Amino acid sequence: MTDQGEGFAIETFDLKKTYEMGLVTVRALNGVNLKIRHGEMVSIVGPSGSGKSTLLNMLGALDTPTSGKILVDEVDITRLGERALSKFRNKKIGFVFQSYNLIERSKVAKNVELPAIVAGTPKKLRNERVHELLDLVGLGDKVNRKPHALSGGEQQRVAIARALMNEPAFILADEPTGNLDSKTGQEIENLLLRLNQEKNATIVIVTHNLELAEGTGRIIHLRDGVVEKERTGLWGHKDQLIERGN
Repeated sequence: MTDQGEGFAIETFDLKKTYEMGLVTVRALNGVNLKIRHGEMVSIVGPSGSGKSTLLNMLGALDTPTSGKILVDEVDITRLGERALSKFRNKKIGFVFQSYNLIERSKVAKNVELPAIVAGTPKKLRNERVHELLDLVGLGDKVNRKPHALSGGEQQRVAIARALMNEPAFILADEPTGNLDSKTGQEIENLLLRLNQEKNATIVIVTHNLELAEGTGRIIHLRDGVVEKERTGLWGHKDQLIERGN
């Protein structure tokens, strides 16, 4: 991860999103203000209908707000056109999904390097980065496997390596342990913790899993489309962070 100092990876200002459903107006976000520093590991939690998924789509530049603005590395992404936004998303935001979203017909190496291919990174640099990242997530010996030959936990590790490929401003993880058993989920949680501690990775986790949320430095509670409260997670101070289960 590139060291970005003490600046903000993400800032949102009075973020609002409404949907028209027939004659009904649904206010999914009703003025969300966030500041997430580089090097933070933050979780966003809340009940169904709280606005978590909508906020995830906004932070990931997958949807646009009705009003308000979003800064990623001090760039107002709400002002970018579709083509510029697509390039920015590929370079600055690393995604980890609950369902992994790997390309089944492609080998692990190709899955990991895909964001760099899109970004136009030279092949030699891509190959070096792929091997570096797969070693980092403990899959250096699986470079030529295909996703179907991997366990769920291994597939999620591939997804995490892919998210890191372009050295993004932050990783946005959507229920990263949702499809995993508790033991494997804990291993993925520990990996994310290590990336945060050792690589200073900025990680934002959107989850309903409160145990997972407690493993982050800060927990943001959403309710009815607004930030209801924030609090420090159990491992909120980096000098106290240890792997869960140890």
